[in-house]
Amino acid sequence: MEAVSTSSPVDANRCPGSLSLSEAEGAQPTLKLHGVWRMVHLPELAALLDGFAIEPTRPPEQVDASELQDIDSASALLLLRWLRAAGIGGKPWHGLSPAQARIVEGVRSHLARAQPVAPPGPSSALAQLGRGSSALAAVLLGHLNFLGASLLAGLDVLRGRQKLRLRELTVQIEQTGLMAIPVVALVTLLIGVVIAYLLGLQAEQYGASIFVVDGVAIGATREFAPIIVAVIVAGRSGAAFTAQLGSMRLTEEIDAIKTLGLDPMQVLVLPRVLALMLTLPLLVFVGDVMSILGGMLIAEPMLGITPAGYLARLRESLDLRHVWVGLIKAPVFALFIAVIGVRMGMTVGRDTRAVGAATTSTVVQSIVAVILLDAGFAVLLQALHW
Repeated sequence: MEAVSTSSPVDANRCPGSLSLSEAEGAQPTLKLHGVWRMVHLPELAALLDGFAIEPTRPPEQVDASELQDIDSASALLLLRWLRAAGIGGKPWHGLSPAQARIVEGVRSHLARAQPVAPPGPSSALAQLGRGSSALAAVLLGHLNFLGASLLAGLDVLRGRQKLRLRELTVQIEQTGLMAIPVVALVTLLIGVVIAYLLGLQAEQYGASIFVVDGVAIGATREFAPIIVAVIVAGRSGAAFTAQLGSMRLTEEIDAIKTLGLDPMQVLVLPRVLALMLTLPLLVFVGDVMSILGGMLIAEPMLGITPAGYLARLRESLDLRHVWVGLIKAPVFALFIAVIGVRMGMTVGRDTRAVGAATTSTVVQSIVAVILLDAGFAVLLQALHW
């Protein structure tokens, strides 16, 4: 005598597949499969399995598929996962046709190989340091390789193997140089005001107000103007390079340039690098002038130094070598900012989120590079007593 227990009722027109428990007296129950199990009815089959209860104390000893009309791999995967979650995934199946047996066994083998990946445990401080160092080394090596490729592209132009694209160069000079003059002039003017104000507060206590001119002139031309202008250019032109080239990579324009037989290094990279190396020294000079002017604007109302006295002291205290130090730093800063910005744009992932992340990374890396380079210049110039 058998007693049959089925799942919650399901509309047969919506879901032609079903399952039931067949219990023989004195024996373990058997799980029976009925009807058609196809992917088109997958939501209804999933609801059917969710509502089907199996007693943990009396699990089925086998699966009877003699009344199963059809099954595909998607439904077999759903059913096998449900059986494994119920703790009866290893029970034998009976009554499958050869075609059905091939589908079920194929899914079972793939499911056995797809073991769940354990979530990674907390990493030690040493492991995190190692991963960070490895990532940093990879970034630095990539920038170094790209710097070498850029220098080789420049050598090809000097040797006459490639023609410098003057139109693109002039466009980039306008974008990176002329268009940046207003913001550079405003920021450096205010920096000059701030430096003169802070120095004046201290110098006034000792009656050495006139030496504020020395501090503003030497500090601005040698350190403050090159660093401030380089940071502005990194946030403006470096980020623009990454965004422009990243968008071109996203829209496959760089691939189109290669298809036309052109070299992206000559078309896209070299004009931007050269333009920034030419314009940054000019922007630094503008920063020098505006910083000194900012100091002069506050010197008279705060310290009583007239413009004529300010300029006379400026001629005495400001040696041209200080100006040259700032101007020599500028093309080096520009080279690294341009290489970082262009390389991040040329290697960005092909999605908008990656372009945004690369643009942010360009600004951070460029500012860090400028500060490290400036520290290196300070050590070198100190050793040279210059």
